[in-house]
Amino acid sequence: MSLQELTEFIVKNDFPKFRAKQIFGWLNKNVISFDEMSNIPTNLRLFLESSCYISVANIEKRLVSRYDNTVKYLFSFNDGECVEAVVMTYKYGHSICISTQVGCKMGCTFCATGKSGFSRNLTAGEMLAQIEAAQRDLNVRISNIVLMGMGEPLDNFENVVKFIQLASSDEGLNIGARHITLSTCGIVPKIYELADYRFGITLSVSLHAPNDQIRRRTMPIARKYSIDELLQACKDYFKTTGRRVSFEYSMISGVNDSDANARELANRLLGMNCHVNLIPVNTVEGTGYLKSNIKRQQSFINILAENNIAATVRRTLGSDINASCGQLRRKHFNEGGK
Repeated sequence: MSLQELTEFIVKNDFPKFRAKQIFGWLNKNVISFDEMSNIPTNLRLFLESSCYISVANIEKRLVSRYDNTVKYLFSFNDGECVEAVVMTYKYGHSICISTQVGCKMGCTFCATGKSGFSRNLTAGEMLAQIEAAQRDLNVRISNIVLMGMGEPLDNFENVVKFIQLASSDEGLNIGARHITLSTCGIVPKIYELADYRFGITLSVSLHAPNDQIRRRTMPIARKYSIDELLQACKDYFKTTGRRVSFEYSMISGVNDSDANARELANRLLGMNCHVNLIPVNTVEGTGYLKSNIKRQQSFINILAENNIAATVRRTLGSDINASCGQLRRKHFNEGGK
């Protein structure tokens, strides 16, 4: 619940209005039970216990990289469904990549999550619970959030919007919207809807191809929305919000990483206020895809730079623990995890 919703709920049930703010404060201090709310009277705690629940992400598995301290979690919820989240440590603080759905409907051919199918959307509370569980476990404060784990955020639009509002509120996690990044494969109408909220978050679009032919082979969403439609939505997002769009581009050897592909991509992005994040594709069992070699990556980035397109190759974190989302959950259930 938002503070306003919680206040209305508390007052409707004949408790003093000021208790709502106290409860809301406790919920954002990583508590996992109403009993921990020490300044809330017993009768109110008993009422909450009987009529509400606190979303808790239980740690099923926890992997820590020996190279860079990246931590990967497999979390379970009340119904036994599992999702993944990853905490990465940078000089500026701790960043968490969280999931927004259990599984995914989008079916991108290079992604491990989609291969496990789709179960359900996560609530805003379950998204917050991933952050709170990681903060409790690591005893750190998360300063940056990336909605880039399992699922397509814009396919769970209402819950994701509510999560952003809760996470960025002063009374909530108080993580500024400019420290939140939302990644989408490109559900065009929802990009326009998101822009209208003017959150100030960073939009990161999974492009992964310079033309519709390649994109349709690797991303089913491209059969519904063309690259031209998607890029127009991104231009309008920048115009509405003033926030530069970032494009994710997984480099797949022999599929989308040629010099000709780089030049075509540069022509498409010419004049846009954007950044391209080149990602050597993850090795996922069953895809047959291989990551582009270093020489090919460098040639690609040089061509973009020559055309004044800002681009970097994403730093690989947690490579020894398969930190890209979807792989740990698949392994868990393949091994009989409940």
